[in-house]
Amino acid sequence: MEYSNPEIPEGINVTKEHPLKEFAILTVGILGVIALAVVTLSVLAERLAVLVPFSVEQELGTGIPIDTDTDNEISAYLQGISDQLAQHLELPEDMTFTIHYSEEPIENAFATVGGHIFIYQGLLELLPNENALTMVIAHEMAHVYHRHPIIALGRGVVIGLLLSAISGLSGDYFVGQVVNNAGVITLLTFNRDQEREADTTALTMIATHYGHVAGADELFKVMIKLQEKNSINVPLFLSTHPLSKERIDNVHQFATENNWAPSGEISAMPSFIQKQPAPDSPD
Repeated sequence: MEYSNPEIPEGINVTKEHPLKEFAILTVGILGVIALAVVTLSVLAERLAVLVPFSVEQELGTGIPIDTDTDNEISAYLQGISDQLAQHLELPEDMTFTIHYSEEPIENAFATVGGHIFIYQGLLELLPNENALTMVIAHEMAHVYHRHPIIALGRGVVIGLLLSAISGLSGDYFVGQVVNNAGVITLLTFNRDQEREADTTALTMIATHYGHVAGADELFKVMIKLQEKNSINVPLFLSTHPLSKERIDNVHQFATENNWAPSGEISAMPSFIQKQPAPDSPD
């Protein structure tokens, strides 16, 4: 039996597809897998985060590097509003709210892990009355009540770890940067459903506290005018609390469905807030 080496055709192991097309298909496939992994892990992290004891969450919220003053008349006033609103929530035994006041002229307020709520003088000076301020505090308390900060933090950590693994960065270093100081704040962004949930819970607190919801929407009116005024540089408060007419309509609809009085007594801001007239403030 004779054996002969057959001549191998040229290009037998070379695909006929253009290399750029193959690269594009491979890239899209990899990005699709990463996107699926991010979504899956995010959902898992969000569901597990709410199981974290609030006492652990409080430890994460310590040492936030923001210059605040808790020993003055304004801080006591803001904390007093929070304490009154807290009576209208069925809180877990270990859940508390701590209001931090900053004299910085920043138009912002936010809630972070551990029940810490930060309010800046810049935002106080924009609010036309105490009812609008109470809505701000109630909204931030509602975020804490529904565990939105720890959910956002858990989602951010998981996504960061995944991206660190892909990029080759140290996961331990990333977690260390996130679960301390500013990292606790920078990852806390809330989605549309969470904002809607916070709005409805806050409105429930307002209605119980005042007996009506008058003035609650003044916050949104102020923010819309502020957004129009700063159309290029969106204020910090709007970057974490996106506004839309639909969101305001949802608030009004929720109040109507619950037969809450749309009008009632409006309380003025106390004089020690030293509120200055804001340009383009609502009538």
